Parts: sequence; structure tokens; C-alpha cells
Amino acid sequence: MSAAELDRAVELLVRQVGHWQQPRWSATAEGGNVSRADLVHKLVQEIANLAADAEGGLRRDVPRLGNDLVLPDQLRVVAADLRAAGPPDAVLARAAAVVTATRSAL
Repeated sequence: MSAAELDRAVELLVRQVGHWQQPRWSATAEGGNVSRADLVHKLVQEIANLAADAEGGLRRDVPRLGNDLVLPDQLRVVAADLRAAGPPDAVLARAAAVVTATRSAL
């Protein structure tokens, strides 16, 4: 799994949600009991954790900003951080799979 495949998964998710307004973010995610915004924020945190692990750094909480419309940008940033850390292909594969699963649940 290459960085390009992770980029593709992130881009597909961003295209799916990038135009959403607050009511769509607040709606419950498919088959779950959390909002779509909560689900995407959880994804952002998971990717940030993978990046921290790949860098050998400490895991930090990704702030939940006051406006859910920034979630696609937060995802792009943490995915770029992960790519920059140069993780093994298995880590990139895991990240792409989590992005794809989240996209399906939205």
C-alpha cells in the first residue's frame, strides 16, 4: 500500500463530505449511535495516532474545533503528517482501510 493509495482514500472521503453543512454532520452515522462528525473526528484521531507512532513521538489529542466543517481539513493535515513520517507500507494500508471504512459508514 503506497502513500498514493492513502491519498486517494482521503480524497474520496473529502469529496464525499467536503460540501456538507452542519445538519449533515450532526446526523447519526450509518448503523451507529454517534454523529457523522464524531465518526470523522475519531478517524482523524486514529490517523494522528498512527503518525505519532511512526515518528516515535507522543500521541496527542486532536482538538475538536467548534465547527465540524473543518474536519475534512483536519483529516488532510493528519494524513500528510503520516505520509511525512515515512511509515511502513502496513501502516499506510491500515490507515487507508480505516479511511475507507469510515467513508462507508457515513
